Amino acid sequence: MTAGWTEGCRRIGGGAHPVIALHGWFGSGEAWAPLWPHLDRDAFTYAFPDYRGYGRRRGESGEFTLAEAAADVLALADARGWDRFSLVGHSMGGIVMQRVLADAPDRVRAMVGVSPVPASGVPFDAETRAVFDGAADDPALRRAIVDMTTGKRLTGVWLDAVVAHSLENSDREAFAAYLRAWADTDLHEEIEGSPVPVLAVAGEHDPALGADALRPTFGAWYPSAEIEVLGNAGHYPADEVPVALATSIERHLAGRT
Repeated sequence: MTAGWTEGCRRIGGGAHPVIALHGWFGSGEAWAPLWPHLDRDAFTYAFPDYRGYGRRRGESGEFTLAEAAADVLALADARGWDRFSLVGHSMGGIVMQRVLADAPDRVRAMVGVSPVPASGVPFDAETRAVFDGAADDPALRRAIVDMTTGKRLTGVWLDAVVAHSLENSDREAFAAYLRAWADTDLHEEIEGSPVPVLAVAGEHDPALGADALRPTFGAWYPSAEIEVLGNAGHYPADEVPVALATSIERHLAGRT
């Protein structure tokens, strides 16, 4: 593990409630930036790490699996002295946080999934899977995925910025491997019935991981799960509606012990 994982990741706030926020497949720790001005820095301390092969950890070797990512999250918590903490996970980060829960259930205070991949992964038809597989080498396919998952309704300037961030902040090998990790893994039997408080946030314009995908997964497997739909958002609420997302996250986390 590099020092960058424990020391170089973005940290915001100084509150008593630690929160580790895990980014999505096209993101990085810095992709959470639109959310930062709206976070309660007195109540919470947030860490925004990168996975191996992403952001500050580009060029770092690894297996690029959920198990490895979860182990790194726990190592980060250990390095910070956080015995218990909450987790926020966007998209791919949603299944990474559930791997952390499965591996260390007594350490997780609460979880918020933002357009989160369920613990069962994401089954694709052959045509769609070919698009996702091809995105490792074709920026146009990355752009098409972002456009589709936000309802084909947002400016091309923003679509291009998301793609540029993805290309600049992920190694090709890691990007390709993490697709298999989040799409093809089914760990739902390991977390089913967990009493951890869970909020699953869906964008109303997300055709991939909207409320219809979250109710029979998060809603079925977590007895205390809440499903919330954010208006005027697709798959990237941190960009599309950052104030509303920050409010939802911290409303759910507040008071959790």
